[in-house]
Amino acid sequence: MATCPICRKNPTVEAYRPFCSKRCADVDLQRWLVGSYVLPDTEEPLPDNDPENDD
Repeated sequence: MATCPICRKNPTVEAYRPFCSKRCADVDLQRWLVGSYVLPDTEEPLPDNDPENDD
């Protein structure tokens, strides 16, 4: 059986999968809401000036 990704101790419960309890599911939700989880920005930055629009 898989372990909870938040507490890493308890096995997951089908009702709250992949978490072991509502508490761990709520902890995960709170982390998303406050911005603790961030996806990395992999795009190249846009150039500051466009050579076609030079006047």
